[in-house]
Amino acid sequence: MINMHKTGSIKSQSAMEYLMTYGWAILIIAIVLVALFSLGIFNSANFAPRAQPGSCEVLRNSAQTSLVGQCNGMLPEYVAQFNGASSAVAIANVVGMPQVSPGSLGKITITAWALSFNSPVGVTQLNVVHYGGVATCGTSDNDLEVMLRGSNPNEAYTVIQCSNERMGGTATIAAGQWVFYATTFDGSNNIGDIGMNGQLYTGTIASGIANVILQASAPLAIGQSGPFDQYWNGYISNVQIYNASLSNSSIQALYKEGIGGAPINVNNLMGWWPLNGNANDYSGNDNNGVPTNVTYTSAWTSGYSAP
Repeated sequence: MINMHKTGSIKSQSAMEYLMTYGWAILIIAIVLVALFSLGIFNSANFAPRAQPGSCEVLRNSAQTSLVGQCNGMLPEYVAQFNGASSAVAIANVVGMPQVSPGSLGKITITAWALSFNSPVGVTQLNVVHYGGVATCGTSDNDLEVMLRGSNPNEAYTVIQCSNERMGGTATIAAGQWVFYATTFDGSNNIGDIGMNGQLYTGTIASGIANVILQASAPLAIGQSGPFDQYWNGYISNVQIYNASLSNSSIQALYKEGIGGAPINVNNLMGWWPLNGNANDYSGNDNNGVPTNVTYTSAWTSGYSAP
């Protein structure tokens, strides 16, 4: 007679051994998949086609001003990496900015994509882009600080250095995440916006800002905050500067284009630095930058999600 109890026990033991053997295998596979996912291996950006340096630019001649080349918003092959201590891109003079009269602020829009490796500490403010205007309110710190990430990791500021006027907005910003920054000024109404990831925060700027004068030629620094020698620690890509105050809808459209997006208003475009392998200006205005201790990396997609 067959011992059914013993047979059932053997089958149960075999089933448990099967579950233990393959259970551990499944667990190990799951851990590996989680690790690969956290490293961004499965990020779709890793598999998207990449734009080579200089594949899109603005052509300016007597007949037209237009984008030419591969300008369909492909992801860049490279982005600029800044070391947080000495890296910067300097543009001696951004030719083509508006010449305005004292007592009024020139129209300006600056946008950029950036990723910080670490959150600012204390009162440190790390500058993505610094535009060196001139001012009548003093002899030092006469600079227009734009697209600052403040000491609070959830804040970004625009600062008028000479009068210390500032405006800020709050959004979810974390170390290791790509953020689209935008700053606009309306010279007619002295209205400014600071924006992150397509969301703009509007506020009236105090009267002290009226003393700031943008001139037709002024220096620009990418990754360095001017007189304070504070440096960006992370990546920066696709910096654009316009001598116009772009509308909210235009800012949102730029954000929707993603990190490889082309300029949206080429007629008012004064400088365009994709930072895709070099610091050249592709706006057609030849405002080429001079990089110092800047490297270019193709391993930048972690922390980036297409809008």
